[in-house]
Amino acid sequence: MRSPVASTDRLFDVACLGRAAVDLYGEQVGVRLENVATFAKYLGGSPANTAVGASRLGLRAAMISRVGNEPNGGFVRETLVREGVDVSQVSTDPERLTALVFLALRDQDTFPHVFYRDRCADMALDASHIDPAFIASCGALLISGTHLSQEGPRAACVKAVAAARAAGTRVILDIDYRPVLWGLAKPAEGDARYVASDHVTGHMQAMLADCALIVGTEEEIRVAGGSGDTLTALAHIRNASKALIVVKRGPMGCVAFDGPIPASLDEGRAGPGFAVEVFNVLGAGDAFMAGFLSGWLRGEPIERCCTYANACGAIVVSRHGCAPAMATSAELAHFLLKGVTTPRLREDRDLEHVHRATTRRSGKHELLYVLAFDHRSQLESVARAHGADNTRIVQFKSLVAQAFESVSRGRAGYGVLLDDRYGASILPRFEGTPAWVARPVEVPGSNPVEFEPGANLGLALRTWPASHVVKCLAFFHPDDPPEASGTQLGRMRDLAEACALTGHELLLEIIPPAREGTADFVVARALDAIYSAGIRPDWWKLPPSADGAAWDAIGASIERHDPLCRGVLVLGMEAGADALRESFAVAARSPWVRGFAVGRSIFADAAADWFAGRASNAQVVTSISARYREVIALWEAAQQGLKESA
Repeated sequence: MRSPVASTDRLFDVACLGRAAVDLYGEQVGVRLENVATFAKYLGGSPANTAVGASRLGLRAAMISRVGNEPNGGFVRETLVREGVDVSQVSTDPERLTALVFLALRDQDTFPHVFYRDRCADMALDASHIDPAFIASCGALLISGTHLSQEGPRAACVKAVAAARAAGTRVILDIDYRPVLWGLAKPAEGDARYVASDHVTGHMQAMLADCALIVGTEEEIRVAGGSGDTLTALAHIRNASKALIVVKRGPMGCVAFDGPIPASLDEGRAGPGFAVEVFNVLGAGDAFMAGFLSGWLRGEPIERCCTYANACGAIVVSRHGCAPAMATSAELAHFLLKGVTTPRLREDRDLEHVHRATTRRSGKHELLYVLAFDHRSQLESVARAHGADNTRIVQFKSLVAQAFESVSRGRAGYGVLLDDRYGASILPRFEGTPAWVARPVEVPGSNPVEFEPGANLGLALRTWPASHVVKCLAFFHPDDPPEASGTQLGRMRDLAEACALTGHELLLEIIPPAREGTADFVVARALDAIYSAGIRPDWWKLPPSADGAAWDAIGASIERHDPLCRGVLVLGMEAGADALRESFAVAARSPWVRGFAVGRSIFADAAADWFAGRASNAQVVTSISARYREVIALWEAAQQGLKESA
């Protein structure tokens, strides 16, 4: 969800100039950096984090920086693009590498980190990389104090500020003081926050007159103001600038000064903090800046800007990582409405759900045309019937993949459902393509559901690409005996938690076992029971139905329990063209149905012929391609019929 953009006729609301790096966050908590065993990789760098936070809060954000011509640079660029940040001014340096930072969460007060920024790409930014016309297309320009620490990037900042002044673009200074990046602390002292320096103060003060907004912690204000006393430093800044000055005060919130500096910090325009437990203080200031800008660039009252900023900071200090922890506009609204339900915000299940649902990795498509060939036991039966070894299943699935590629032609909105057992060698060919990919985890036919990777499902999912969707087929009927339904719901809950912990979307396929005398709307009632158990999958995969009222009941269940759900994909259930046409015509009327996931209706005949030796590889590809196109045409006809009847 996006909030209304800032009131401006500019192309972008804000451009963030400065660091763009890779953060390697220790996954073990409460240990020294020396003892961290595994790391999570995130986008990093204060301006880049702020750009992501601003974009998530509905601002049109851009980044001005440089990255290396290597995979880490590609990761930074692709992550920014995925987050909606413009990267037209992120250039590639052929000589230097993208910066790295190693970080650990030792305790609530200690967050050791080591910067690897010697001759890094973003510090190679210089005046030649600044386009005044681009600066003029932005309502505001944010510069990071770190980029004043060396001659080249400082010249880039000076030119960018001059272009902003000429274009009426507001300048924002994030003091962002890291003594180690100014050569004032030893390389191992990356977490050092304050070292007084006339050299740093001089370069900071040279920028103040052109600023409309200056933001920093008390330590940063002292450096920019050239005094060890915060109020004196603020007075010095005020003498040099008419800017709104915002002082971040951690758990105490913040205080803003838009006029003369008073005799006490408490006499400023205060924004109270939120009483949350600090899990990771790193990135909180970047979230604070994004939250403040989301109000300030829209002309909202300063006190409200402070509230947004403090709330965003509170959310981020409760989580692992910086950029991925940034709040979205829907999440911020939820937090401000509900308040602090628990000091350990990461344990607020509703808030975490909103965060996950509004920051999903995979692209949001209006429709998904999914070719499902994750079948294992069914193809094993076909192979066995024709005396073929199971290794032939891998070859057949490769032919299905060829058919998918011939139809999708690298376009978004097409997807595959493919297993690990026989598709492991095929899955990598979809990496880096627009194809939507889901993979099953259930043991075929198991009821209650068992997981093919075994009990350590979360560990298995950590080996998957983050973009892959976890699919699970569960046989579940709302009228099952309590013991049976309780076991099945418990397995689904374990799966949902594993997906949440590993950052994967969940596609839950529900097939109610046949029963005599059951009430109508059995699928909708099954969804109600699953939701009531605290399970909120990203996607549903549901049986076809020609009953419009049944689809209405399914939609009502989703709207009632989880309006942030991705939607429903309709199964084929090995139906022929006529049955698919009828079920699609009804399903397409539901706004929650986002397409289909069909398999055997498309490839069953080709599989039988190929394993029997009656069809060549080329004939199989041609047959499956034609059937896949036919099913797509049936869905598109249903959509067209809906438009014509509207």
